[in-house]
Amino acid sequence: MADRSAPSCHLRLEWVYGYRGHQCRNNLYYTAAKEIVYFVAGVGVVYSPREHRQKFYLGHQDDIISLALHPDRVLVATGQVGKEPYICVWDSYTVQTVSVLKDVHTHGIACLAFDLDGQRLVSVGLDSKNTVCVWDWRKGKLLSMAPGHTDRIFDISWDLYQPNKLVSCGVKHIKFWSLCGNSLTPKRGVFGKTGDLQTILCLACARDEVTYSGALNGDIYVWKGINLVRTIQGAHAAGIFSMNACEEGFATGGRDGCVRLWDLNFKPITVIDLRETDQGYKGLSVRSVCWRGDHILVGTQDSEIFEIVVHERNKPFLIMQGHCEGELWALAVHPTKPLAMTGSDDRSVRIWSLIDHALIARCNMEEPIRCAAVSTDGIHLALGMKDGSFTVLRVRDMTEVVHIKDRKEAIHELKYSPDGNFLAVGSNDSSVDIYGVVQRYKKVGECIGSLSFITHMDWSSDSKYLQTNDGNGKRLFYRMPSGKEVTNKEELKGIQWASWTCVSGVEVNGIWPKYSDINDINSVDANFIGQVMVTADDYGIVKLFRYPCLRKGAKFKKYLGHSAHVTNVRWSHDHQWVVSIGGADHSVFQWKFVPDRKLKDSLHIAPQESLVDSNSDESDSDQSDVPELDSEIEQETQITYRRQVYKEDLPQLKEQCKEKRKSAASKRRERAPGNSIRLHFVHGYRGYDCRSNLFYTQTGEIVYHVAAVGVVYNRQQNTQRFYLGHDDDILCLAIHPLKDYVATGQVGRDSSIHIWDTETIKPLSVLKGYHQYGVCAVDFSADGKRLASVGIDDNHTIVLWDWKKGEKLSAVRGSKDKIFVVKINPFMPDKLITVGIKHMKFWRRAGGGLIGRKGCIGALGRTDTMMCAVYGWTEEMAFSGTSTGDVCIWRDVFLIKTVKAHDGPVFSMHALEKGFVTGGKDGVVALWDDTFERCLKTYAIKRAALAPGSKGLLLEDNPSIRAISLGHGHILVGTKNGEILEVDKSGPITLLVQGHMEGEVWGLATHPHLPICATVSDDKTLRIWDLSPSHCMLAVRKLKKGGRCCCFSPDGKALAVGLNDGSFLIVNADTLEDLVSFQHRKDVISEIRFSPGAGKYLAVASCDNFVDIYNVMSSKRVGICKGASSYITHMDWDVRGKLLQVNTGAKEQLFFEAPRGKKQTIPSLEVEKIGWASWTSVLGSCCEGIWPIIGEVTDVTASCLTSDSKVLATGDDFGFVKLFRYPARGKFGKFKRYVAHSTHVTNVRWTYDDSLLITVGGADTSLMLWTYEMEGHRDSRQCDSEESDLDSEEDGGYDSDVTRENEINYTIKALSTNIRPMFGIKPHLQQKEPTLDERPPVSRALPQPEKLQTNNVGKKKRPIEDLILELVFGYRGKDCRNNVHYLNDGADVIYHTASVGILYNVATGSQSFYQEHNDDILCLTVNQHPKFTNIVATGQETQQICQLQLLLFTCGMQ
Repeated sequence: MADRSAPSCHLRLEWVYGYRGHQCRNNLYYTAAKEIVYFVAGVGVVYSPREHRQKFYLGHQDDIISLALHPDRVLVATGQVGKEPYICVWDSYTVQTVSVLKDVHTHGIACLAFDLDGQRLVSVGLDSKNTVCVWDWRKGKLLSMAPGHTDRIFDISWDLYQPNKLVSCGVKHIKFWSLCGNSLTPKRGVFGKTGDLQTILCLACARDEVTYSGALNGDIYVWKGINLVRTIQGAHAAGIFSMNACEEGFATGGRDGCVRLWDLNFKPITVIDLRETDQGYKGLSVRSVCWRGDHILVGTQDSEIFEIVVHERNKPFLIMQGHCEGELWALAVHPTKPLAMTGSDDRSVRIWSLIDHALIARCNMEEPIRCAAVSTDGIHLALGMKDGSFTVLRVRDMTEVVHIKDRKEAIHELKYSPDGNFLAVGSNDSSVDIYGVVQRYKKVGECIGSLSFITHMDWSSDSKYLQTNDGNGKRLFYRMPSGKEVTNKEELKGIQWASWTCVSGVEVNGIWPKYSDINDINSVDANFIGQVMVTADDYGIVKLFRYPCLRKGAKFKKYLGHSAHVTNVRWSHDHQWVVSIGGADHSVFQWKFVPDRKLKDSLHIAPQESLVDSNSDESDSDQSDVPELDSEIEQETQITYRRQVYKEDLPQLKEQCKEKRKSAASKRRERAPGNSIRLHFVHGYRGYDCRSNLFYTQTGEIVYHVAAVGVVYNRQQNTQRFYLGHDDDILCLAIHPLKDYVATGQVGRDSSIHIWDTETIKPLSVLKGYHQYGVCAVDFSADGKRLASVGIDDNHTIVLWDWKKGEKLSAVRGSKDKIFVVKINPFMPDKLITVGIKHMKFWRRAGGGLIGRKGCIGALGRTDTMMCAVYGWTEEMAFSGTSTGDVCIWRDVFLIKTVKAHDGPVFSMHALEKGFVTGGKDGVVALWDDTFERCLKTYAIKRAALAPGSKGLLLEDNPSIRAISLGHGHILVGTKNGEILEVDKSGPITLLVQGHMEGEVWGLATHPHLPICATVSDDKTLRIWDLSPSHCMLAVRKLKKGGRCCCFSPDGKALAVGLNDGSFLIVNADTLEDLVSFQHRKDVISEIRFSPGAGKYLAVASCDNFVDIYNVMSSKRVGICKGASSYITHMDWDVRGKLLQVNTGAKEQLFFEAPRGKKQTIPSLEVEKIGWASWTSVLGSCCEGIWPIIGEVTDVTASCLTSDSKVLATGDDFGFVKLFRYPARGKFGKFKRYVAHSTHVTNVRWTYDDSLLITVGGADTSLMLWTYEMEGHRDSRQCDSEESDLDSEEDGGYDSDVTRENEINYTIKALSTNIRPMFGIKPHLQQKEPTLDERPPVSRALPQPEKLQTNNVGKKKRPIEDLILELVFGYRGKDCRNNVHYLNDGADVIYHTASVGILYNVATGSQSFYQEHNDDILCLTVNQHPKFTNIVATGQETQQICQLQLLLFTCGMQ
């Protein structure tokens, strides 16, 4: 079988040729180490001119377009484009990430700037509003954001002399911002008469509120405050793209190719015209300048970087060159020298030295170049052009040998034959022409088999054959030089190919992902000697595969750096390097090839960290060579936690039913019952899909979870206390290091994590807003201040929280596959590990992001599925348990050894002071020493080891262990079967808690005269539970099939059980041994009932729409009830045992006579008069009120009436248990409702004496006991009911004023029609910028300068006077309250009206005003604290709160 694993060699980025000058500015700086930092494509580059060496920052995954240097000149911030762009702050010395800022911008990040002390960073987005954001970048925290402008912003800067002030500029505007609290407020610059309103391209701030800015026409505008005070005309001949401030003054660079230096008062010092220097050329345009001491760096539009020494300013030194704007497709390598040739749409062909990392020759052609080839002797260089011609140059001096044009369409591929005699030229008009080299390139043949454009070609080693690929993915063969097509397979078999650059063919099948378009791999090149090949694709990725690569979906190593299409890739002549070129980023990357043997020496070098899986990641194709997943894990990964409807949707659903509510509210409804229930005990523990969710608390109680309940269990008293803050399944639980607080995460559309106190059962913090669908893992840090959580969304997002503040610190996408566990490093709370399906990752926090590194397995094996993990005794040691039963031991990110620990997966691990304890699917608990050298002791969980005091029975020996915890001299063990056991160190095992296993629980029956109930579940067990204070399972029996219903006989001696295969059993209620069994049906038995009294008949309802009636004594079927149109859901006998009431899935209420099963029609009034032996029906007029308003969405699944017929308990699909007064006539009755189950409550039953209500949850597998409390016996408790869905008018309705105020809608006025007709265009709409759809695509070049508008000097304009607010009449009282206050000991009164805050001086009668709001103020309050005298907060209609300061001495507003 072909090897599908990734190759063991790898590539290392060694050099990047180019600089991003186009569409960017101010992106080139000196660092503190006198290195030069800039970017190209998706790579941050730090270049040392002294050593001629480059370092790379590879944390981005798309084009970088902005860069800012921190004031310490070591840290760099870079921003990228993309759908979810982010900002990286990184260290230019180590090129490692320090912080990631994300989740705010869209489209891209256009500009960045650090403030004076480097604590804050401002960024501007490329979205339609050009959003401005201010960050506390170390914490990764957004401090403030505001819409920037309707048009592009080109530059932003902090005012270095005034704190909290910024300036931004762009298309036809400049804005001066002040940051106050968390709000950014702009003021537009006033151009006035001093200068024309025009686009401002760059700016620099100086002392005394002076700002210098560079304009599109080449003038410099000088601002004081927000006013334009003077212009320096003709500073440059065209737009000024860059302005850089330093100690000596300012440097500016413009489109005219000049750099000018100015002193601190902006008096000119000197001008350097780069066009006039040796390296200069016409049309040179400066995009970036940086002046430091006597050196000036200049970046140009055409990807060059110049360094100028001020003394020799006419001799700039060219330190970097690259291709100019335009796609780059052509690449060829010299056959004998370390040279690469590239040609681009910028019409230049360039030759690069791979040893000196320099451009050694360039030549400009007439046409854009699309492909290149060097002859076998290295003398000729052939170039294919976009217009269908090709040119041959001499490599030596770049002189033309020949220029031939035989085609109209672009030439996309050309190749010399290995013997040097022929040149094959493939064009976009689907043909390949063959030219004779010696005959001065005379055409000697033509290949015309293709139907599409030619993409790739290779010659055979003997130059007799040519293979081609075309745009349809076809591979064709031709005989040379005639060009005759070869179709005979035998003839093709023995061909040796001189090179392999084709993308289709058996040898390269594996390079294609399993499902992919045939066009997205642009280039391939095979290294026959090293048996590897390299590919380039449309996603900016260079990949390394084994060669040959026969099977689809092979593994690879991948390398990021290019941003968009990688158009071509080639090995150098000696296979030392790989050269790749980027289409749109027009950069040339040179990669060093590191073969296997070298790898061993470099193993101690940690892999480059990456935000996106970069550098050399294994492939994402699925791993065929991985062993099958363990069945239990397989099952678990397939569980979906998605719900059709979440409890969070309830308010919206009710909103949609508004009409119904209104009609219901007008009718008089029965009030809710006075009696209530309280959760008393829960049987069950969620083990089947959770792990490590079981702990001892400080006081020795046990905390765990089941359904939506956090349970604190006291094993001495056998009592439980409950945390009922969740409203859906809890999936994970972690305990605080002090063992007093617990964090639990639940399922939900916007799922929440609750941190609560196990003593008081009160919530301390609820964290929401970041996890979709659910939270599957949580962990506290060792200091207890942080919490890590993992979601079950598609990316398994990992979030790090400061839980007390409820603040998200960092987040990252974890993995496509399920993550099982997250653990925070106990020694360093900024580090964590996650484990999951084929996943072991080490993370460290960087600002708002987390940076992950995959565990390095090296030669020790392959990435296994990890099920659990813990940290060890030092910060770099970690241990993980695999799905195959091994424990992996990690140091830093390297696997150092594995130890076989269990048969089957290791599900749980716990670290002790001096060792570890593990538990696995094999049902064994193992104690280990602190290095996993030896196993000290094992405990097998077996029935034989159960201690006499156990509360229940062990279902099977060696149950799969899912959770382990230690404390109080015992080991606490949770099993997949829903059992919690306590293992004494000396051996005996005590069973403490148990419940049903995975599978829905539907069947529930209470005993007619004992505190006992029976349950039957899809887990194929029938269980009997003791409801008295001993709360344990009395008996259990395994069944051949799962069951959905059960019922005790009236004397309590027999128990009937209906099974899912259509059969049913009657068993002895004490021993659970069979008495009799029948099978007359194929479908699920849905309900089963003994007739009252002697229990003569047994009615058996099934999902195939029939009820069978059996005579118990004779064991014969005596009647069949027909006529239901759907499956049977509920059944009740009347007191006489003669009449049967039946509910069906179609919501029919039917009546049959027993024993024959004749259908009867009974009017609803009569139904109530009949004495029913039990009432579990959900239909009929006497329980109409139990159906909720949103009855279409959710079903009432079960009901049960107390024996005094006063209270009806119901269970529904939302997991609510409700109590109604009976009869519940009229729609939407009032109720009390209780949440503890997570989704469906499948059954509810009162005990024989009504002292307890028993409920079972379907999928949550739990059995809950609720005590029934009479009216008056109510102390206020947190778990008492929420009230009903709607409160009608007569419940103490509203007073008319309150009603009116309640109905005021504050959003309406924007939509209302205009009060008076208006003419003309509103000022802010006059120069309408294009909408988002019409906008040019992201980061295109600058708009061309519009024709300058002439001022009509002749017309005199009247100056506009300013208006000053003097007096306001009015006060807002109609819908506000508590909004008048005294200030200054009664000297002043503060109140508001419209959008003005008013301070009224009582003595003088004068008013002063706060006018920063821009809409109606609705509320006002005064800070009472003596430290903050006269601070007032006012809130307005839109989403903004201002804090205003009232100054005493002026009695005025600021």
